[in-house]
Amino acid sequence: MIQFGVFDHMDSPGDGGALFADRLRLIEAYDRAGFYGYHVAEHHATPLGLAPSPSVWLAAAAQRSARLRLGPLVYTLPLYHPVRLIEEICMLDQISGGRMMLGVGRGISPIELGYWGLDPDTAPAMYQEALEVILRGLAGGPLSYDGRFYRFRDVPMELAPVQRPHPPLWYGIGGADGVPWAAAHRVNIVSNLPPEPMRAITARYRAEWAALGRDAEPLPLIGLVRHVVVADTDAAALALARPAYRQWRASFLKLWLRHGRMPSPQALFPAEFDEAEAAGRAVAGAPAKVAAHLAEVVAQSGITYLLCRFAFGDLPLAAGLRSVALFAAEVMPALG
Repeated sequence: MIQFGVFDHMDSPGDGGALFADRLRLIEAYDRAGFYGYHVAEHHATPLGLAPSPSVWLAAAAQRSARLRLGPLVYTLPLYHPVRLIEEICMLDQISGGRMMLGVGRGISPIELGYWGLDPDTAPAMYQEALEVILRGLAGGPLSYDGRFYRFRDVPMELAPVQRPHPPLWYGIGGADGVPWAAAHRVNIVSNLPPEPMRAITARYRAEWAALGRDAEPLPLIGLVRHVVVADTDAAALALARPAYRQWRASFLKLWLRHGRMPSPQALFPAEFDEAEAAGRAVAGAPAKVAAHLAEVVAQSGITYLLCRFAFGDLPLAAGLRSVALFAAEVMPALG
């Protein structure tokens, strides 16, 4: 059975206050529609991410939702003091009544890490240590750790998460090499890959899961992120999606282009929405077209979780709300 979620870059060319108000309206709609989870990205010094503090944003989202699971995708762990983040995770899990999802990563942008005075080459090692510290702290204190980057001795852990030993882990993945670690640690994974390369990851995950003797346990969610716009007609949806996608892509690439670089692989970021749709990475249309397109993506990739990016670029709030309503009423039943 396929589950449905939402991924949000919180990108916008406009005013932050208006963006937050609009997104909270959308979060209410996601909650009513029965989406499994809402995932927000963390970015800094770029219009791609106007919620650079996921914890602050998710605390607000928790107050505007009742069932929707909430989490960063991901916390950029090298940018945090691990003890402070342990406390924030516990607070969010308590505030949300146990709906927190813990997405973790080292940071996808070396430019953003550089602005914080960090060496991108050391970020993977910092990430590994930070994750170990955070999981120890969430399991209960006192916390002691002696590593290269972090050292703690008998730090009391007064807060605890609702979900024990910690909220479910999530990780962004770009290839099958990361699957053994994810399977061993029961980590839910998400990717931006096209359907066929994603198939190698889903097949590897199922094989690793079986090899660990966990056939009787539920498989963690394996997801793909897609731009999705649903309207009353194909033409109306495409008219909305094309300029909004261009604005989103401009925000995505702004820092890279300023530094004379491009993210890799560039094929993941087609210049136009129609190219992204042809590659199976986006869809805009009436419900019948969207359902048929996404059914093919699910079948080709073998995923169990579809994360929709309903709000991106300068897409109007009314269009996003209509898109969510049509998706919940007509696309979800067709796929689920």
